Amino acid sequence: MSFTLATWNINSVRLREGLVAKLMAEEGPDVLCLQECKSPVDKIPLEQFEALGYGHMVARGQKGYNGVAILSKLPIEDLGDKDFANLGHARHVAGRLENGVTIHNFYVPAGGDVPDRAVNEKFGQKLDYLTEMRDWFHSERPEKAILVGDLNIAPREDDVWSHKQLLKVVSHTPIEVEHFGETQDAGGWVDVTRQDIPDGLLYSWWSYRAPDWDAADKGRRLDHVWATPDISNAAHSSRVLRAARGWEQPSDHAPVFATFDL
Repeated sequence: MSFTLATWNINSVRLREGLVAKLMAEEGPDVLCLQECKSPVDKIPLEQFEALGYGHMVARGQKGYNGVAILSKLPIEDLGDKDFANLGHARHVAGRLENGVTIHNFYVPAGGDVPDRAVNEKFGQKLDYLTEMRDWFHSERPEKAILVGDLNIAPREDDVWSHKQLLKVVSHTPIEVEHFGETQDAGGWVDVTRQDIPDGLLYSWWSYRAPDWDAADKGRRLDHVWATPDISNAAHSSRVLRAARGWEQPSDHAPVFATFDL
């Protein structure tokens, strides 16, 4: 069985319903994981998605912010969610495909603007969230699993437009990168995107603040696709759909794709 998966921080699934439908119609991933849906589950606009073949969904939502959803052409079983760091936020949901693959969809807290938990509660929450993810993966070592989502950290020097200038900017600080690495190592997770694209600058997010995001190209790779070692070698064809960042009224994130032959 071969299936293609995409992950995308959509920044409001209701506001950008048309963009989700465009991605479904033009790219047709078998599984589409969305973050920052900003919608209660019962308000997610499913009619158009179902008409495009996405008849299955597992999701967690809340009004106005956060929210994660897995939309699928393939049957998927709801495996529940975890409230890491006890934030009460809809930031994780898991589902299992009929081939036994578990998909975890995460929206890790952004962490605010100041990388100091003493003065910025949100930064502390981000670090605590990652720590609890790490501890969970230590205690329940995942198998035959894929983890995707907006993890809000660009870990490598070539995952940002300027390593030197972003060392003190939230999403690329050494302490975040350290937590990110510990979380990845705890589950034995393989970075599928960089397995396929090992070298070179690679971004999935460009700020709304840039008047010409494409020309300035001050991006960061915040969106990730990981797989457990038992299935990571089945992954291929990773790519970032950069063009989606230029669609009308876009999200500031672009979708990230990978295909698995399982």
